[in-house]
Amino acid sequence: MTDQLILDPLIPLLMLAAIAALAALGIALAIWRGLSGWWLRGLAALAILAAIANPSVQREDRAALSDIVVLVVDESASQRISDRPDQTADAIAEISAQIAQRPNTDLRIVRMGDATGDGGTQMMTALTEAISEEPQARIAGILLLSDGRVHDMDRAPNLPAPLHALITGRDTDWDRRLVVRNAPAFAILGEPVTLTLRIEDQGAAPTTGGLVDLSIAIDGDTPLQFQIPVGEDIEVPIDLSHGGMNVLQFATPVATGELTDRNNAAVIQINGVRDRLRVLLVSGEPHPGERTWRNLLKSDSAVDLVHFTILRPPEKQDGVPVDELSLIAFPTRELFLEKIDEFDLIIFDRYKRRGILPSLYLDNIATYVENGGAVLIAAGPDYASADSIFRSPLGRVLPGTPTARVYEQGYLPILTDLGARHPVTEGLDALAAAGPDEDTPGWGRWFRLVQVTPSADSTTLMSGINDEPLLILNRVGEGRVALLASDQSWLWDRGFEGGGPQLELLRRLAHWMMKEPDLEEEMLWAQGTGQSMRIIRRTLDNTVGDVTVTHPDGTTTLLSLSETTPGRFETQWEAPEMGLYRLANGDLESVIGLGPAAPREFEETIATTDLLGPLAATTQGDAAMIEGGIPQIRAVRAGRPAAGRGWIGITPREAYRTADVRVFPLLPAWVFVLLASLLVIGAWLREGRR
Repeated sequence: MTDQLILDPLIPLLMLAAIAALAALGIALAIWRGLSGWWLRGLAALAILAAIANPSVQREDRAALSDIVVLVVDESASQRISDRPDQTADAIAEISAQIAQRPNTDLRIVRMGDATGDGGTQMMTALTEAISEEPQARIAGILLLSDGRVHDMDRAPNLPAPLHALITGRDTDWDRRLVVRNAPAFAILGEPVTLTLRIEDQGAAPTTGGLVDLSIAIDGDTPLQFQIPVGEDIEVPIDLSHGGMNVLQFATPVATGELTDRNNAAVIQINGVRDRLRVLLVSGEPHPGERTWRNLLKSDSAVDLVHFTILRPPEKQDGVPVDELSLIAFPTRELFLEKIDEFDLIIFDRYKRRGILPSLYLDNIATYVENGGAVLIAAGPDYASADSIFRSPLGRVLPGTPTARVYEQGYLPILTDLGARHPVTEGLDALAAAGPDEDTPGWGRWFRLVQVTPSADSTTLMSGINDEPLLILNRVGEGRVALLASDQSWLWDRGFEGGGPQLELLRRLAHWMMKEPDLEEEMLWAQGTGQSMRIIRRTLDNTVGDVTVTHPDGTTTLLSLSETTPGRFETQWEAPEMGLYRLANGDLESVIGLGPAAPREFEETIATTDLLGPLAATTQGDAAMIEGGIPQIRAVRAGRPAAGRGWIGITPREAYRTADVRVFPLLPAWVFVLLASLLVIGAWLREGRR
């Protein structure tokens, strides 16, 4: 219960001030005239003014509120290494016991884990949220229990009470980590990319310098072993093995006594891209589609095109002077013997044997395919003739044998059942306008088809008249070949009857023949976003088995896939942690790295007071290691030092809640009137005697 004197005037304060001024003027006049009772008159005026001011007593019934001590506990990944969890648990128990012994004091414990993604330890954010949920007038102290590695110090809030940081860890802690710098997101195939590696020791390392083992593995293959010095930047050139995503894992073995092995490895993902695509286009007799092929290839700035058209066979005699036939002799020997391996793709467009390319050259092209090259045949009537390119040494690698029959009638190219699942033609019908029914693609007709008999090991993706093969693919040795049994694809490019996806078909054919991973028939890969993993399995089969996922710690998980589109099976999975995951399904294997190359939480693992110490000092608090025990908690006055040797202080706030408020007059009004009357009579009597 608390009493407080207040004024509750009966009239406005301005009028009360005017009356007081008149009273003061009257007293001054009495003094000037020498009236001996002036002081009695003055007291009477004061009594009247006091009555008008109505002095009252405000009585409050107050309920005392407890002080609050906020304890923010860091439970991020770096706090789960070594014996820090035990240190944290013991510290919480000791602090709880000390606070419980203090009268009128409550403890609020706020626990924080890892931030979303790779945000690290967001302790200041957690502290801001914790103190915003409590009345500021009741917070007597703030305790932070952490290893001191905080990644959002720029978000430190205004603190209403002394702050103390209690730091876990030990003076003897040390750790070794692997750092990968300047890792690009993309790299050009065939050109080495240089990465900078560094292995460094932190804390009380037992030794400095020396050589340590380093292993480098690409896409989960057998790692290569090296030895590099500690504490020095090492440049490592890496050649990417294939296009698409390449996953590189760098690791150094765990040393005895170091805090954790989570930063002894780093996973880098680099997308391999081709710098230039070198294409050799060999055209036979001119036809409307020849210019279309050239325009399609020249429209891509990443394509280097070498194109020649054979117009005049050697036996042709038309009287044209030899020196007027061309500016220079065409370098057939250089192209087809010496530099053929420099081409990524060779296209024969309506080409037939004219004697320009000797059998030796064509045999060399077949060998080029068997050694890993790629050849695309766009066949016209020439392919069914006696001079067909099939009837040359190149025929041994071609996927279709001509029957000498050529259909000359309109038809609609159709995807086969296998073509609907194959990555080269999958979804092509969705790129065109809708057809008359759901089973008919909405693209234009073609008007010529060369009848061929596919080889036993080839794959037919598109068909035409009477289900005759139209697009056939095959693998030969290390290389790949494709046969388009028509020279009418240019109608799609010209927009005839709505056109069709000729450019997309050509692009996919070229990339499939160059063995781009994205267009492999049997493929297993994963796409990661944060800790979420989307696993995709592409196959020409109708079903697939479960995928085995091997975690970074060696444990495994079986995941079943569901078919989303023909030949494509997927599932979405939330991984329990960041790191390198291995996927296996039958004979297929894949790897994916989730999260950053090295998690931010493990970049620096040695406990420190350097970050939280300055913040604590702004509130007269302190940051101290708890290796030797928890400091005693004392009460200190506001503004006084709140930390000392072996102790930390909190500031009692003496907060309260007002339960009831009553106001009553200090004296009854008649008392003031009686007092004023007596004083006036006293003044009259005194002045009357004089």
